[in-house]
Amino acid sequence: MGFIKRIKEEVAIIRQRDPAIHSAMEVFLYPSFKVMLHYRTAHKLYLNKHYFLARWVSQRGARKTGIEIHPGAQIGKGFFIDHGNGVIIGETTIIGDNVTLYQGVTLGGTGKEQGKRHPTIGNNVMISAGAKVLGSFKIGDNSKIGAGSVVLEEVPPNSTVVGVPGRVVKRNNKTLPQEELDQVGLPDPVMEDLTGLHHANAELTNRIIDLERELREIKKNAP
Repeated sequence: MGFIKRIKEEVAIIRQRDPAIHSAMEVFLYPSFKVMLHYRTAHKLYLNKHYFLARWVSQRGARKTGIEIHPGAQIGKGFFIDHGNGVIIGETTIIGDNVTLYQGVTLGGTGKEQGKRHPTIGNNVMISAGAKVLGSFKIGDNSKIGAGSVVLEEVPPNSTVVGVPGRVVKRNNKTLPQEELDQVGLPDPVMEDLTGLHHANAELTNRIIDLERELREIKKNAP
């Protein structure tokens, strides 16, 4: 893809997903736009084994934007970082198409693996603010990671993850269109468990009351 076409694509992606952008010119001030220009250059240098130059370019981008993308990471089309300060993407990370990250997201390793140390992110995935995905496993297509979640194991496609450590909540295995990928429309499995326990407790209480009533009737009618 040519340089001009790449820039037009980046501008279109940012304008589509950030309602705060009012004109194409504003995009040129956007951290996501700046860091992706640095990443594309650094990645080419990395693939050509110019590792020092690649890291030099990527670190310049990190200093300017607060977003650190290792030049060895593989990033697909339609990638978008909203605000982005504090985002870290490790060397062996693989990111699919149409992925959205928010500020404070870490795609990192656990410090124990060798070789492929960082996660693989499927297509059409949203990772909310402050979430940490740590380790060499896959986040399935069309999945959502809730804000502040810590994900330490593989996530099936079409899933939502919330909590620390992250818990997977299936959404009927339905594909999530891009416009549904927001940070707040997420289920709360802890509250669901508490609600279930509340209902179970109410049923047990009612059962005990019925048994006590039956016992009183038996004693009353006993000879």
